[in-house]
Amino acid sequence: MGSTSSAEREAARPATAGRRGAVVAALMLSMALAALDATIVSTAVPQIVGDLGGFSVFSWLFSGYLLAVTVTLPVYGKLSDTFGRKPVLIAGSAVFLLGSLLCALAWNMGALIAFRVVQGLGGGALQGTVQTLAADLYPLKDRPKIQSKLSTVWAVSAVAGPGLGGVLAAYADWRWIFLINLPIGAVALWLIVRHLHEPEREATAQARVDWAGALAVFACGGVLLTALVQGGVAWPWLSAPSLALFGTGLALVAVVVLVERRAAEPVIPGWVWRRRTIAAVNLALGALGLLMVAPSVFLPTYAQSVLGLAPVAAGFVLSVWTLSWPVSAALSQHVYRRIGFRNTAMLGIGTAALILFAFPFLPYPGQAWQPTLLMLLLGAALGLFQLPLIVGVQSTVGWAERGTTTASVLFCRQTGQTIGAAVFGAVANGVLAARLGGAGDLDSVTRALDSGSAPEATRRAIADAVHAVYLGAACAAALAFLVLLFLAPRKFPVLKD
Repeated sequence: MGSTSSAEREAARPATAGRRGAVVAALMLSMALAALDATIVSTAVPQIVGDLGGFSVFSWLFSGYLLAVTVTLPVYGKLSDTFGRKPVLIAGSAVFLLGSLLCALAWNMGALIAFRVVQGLGGGALQGTVQTLAADLYPLKDRPKIQSKLSTVWAVSAVAGPGLGGVLAAYADWRWIFLINLPIGAVALWLIVRHLHEPEREATAQARVDWAGALAVFACGGVLLTALVQGGVAWPWLSAPSLALFGTGLALVAVVVLVERRAAEPVIPGWVWRRRTIAAVNLALGALGLLMVAPSVFLPTYAQSVLGLAPVAAGFVLSVWTLSWPVSAALSQHVYRRIGFRNTAMLGIGTAALILFAFPFLPYPGQAWQPTLLMLLLGAALGLFQLPLIVGVQSTVGWAERGTTTASVLFCRQTGQTIGAAVFGAVANGVLAARLGGAGDLDSVTRALDSGSAPEATRRAIADAVHAVYLGAACAAALAFLVLLFLAPRKFPVLKD
């Protein structure tokens, strides 16, 4: 040690306080890119369609991005365990920024959708690697701090994204929605390159990349998620395209299992599902993704159609849960240190189930403060549920397995959201058709309400449809509670830092 200079010792140190602060800033900027992209485009759709056309396929601006993010999460998780977080995050950020630039240069709707997919290919790296690095940077007792910061980024983005997109589309040009990513991403990239220094690991053998498994996972996930996203929208559920996609997807599932069992370093290793803790958290957060669809997709329609609120006020009713969620997440450490990760999460999801179950009992038409209060409580309950599970499951694995574990958790949550959108959309449309005595769907009925041509019976039908969706979300919360109760261990097998 005496022959080692102070500069050499400083270069070899994994992280210092100053470096860690800069890296955390980079992680928050990177997370902001991914979080904003999920909301900022929505309010600019009229301007985009007016400029490029393609109204019949504009929904793929969101579906294409979601599919690319979801199916690449497991791949990036494995790559970050194999090659380190820094190269994966740099590569993913570069792909995301390239996609953003191409989106701003798009000449028609088809090109814009294709470039949104490119964005999603980078977005998968942003989401998974940022969450993994958050666990790498902090010991267990300090991880709630960084997780609450990332939750706050998501909350602020959920509230600010639609407004920012609307302002840019109205007063500048919709292309700035994508161009604004470039300076933010450039700063995040510079901070990562300059300040993130991962400790060197011994290379005992040449790293193997399971490219066959990655391709199989990508194809399987893409086909099945496309079937779920487009089923009941672009074609009926029992139509030839839907059945063909589901059949192909199931065949690809068999291919994935076969390829991964033979791979030396599989993208989705079997231990992800053989370990009780990881399997339970995956299933519980998959149920979380499913139940989140009820408020995020259907509550704004309820607020406008049933309560008669303006779009801005309806957005506020939804956004209040993003205020209580990060606060509850930050405070959850005081609970799980006393009663454990599993019991804290069960307390949160059990409370969420009761809140979701209470929604259908709101008076008709009711007052705006009533669903607003429920959403405020729901955000607090879900913050108490999600963060202990993420912190807990990341603490049960070492560095070399943390990327894969984190990616599997996020993948299940994203998949749950996709399944929830398909299932709850079918439920809402089915209730509407039954109440109105014929065919009909939520989109066409709400458009009729906007034009002022729908009777009171239609408003009641929408209320019944949203109530049915919330009951389904309550069932998903109850399912998550049962998974934790019967599958998760009472005490997570936490490793020493």
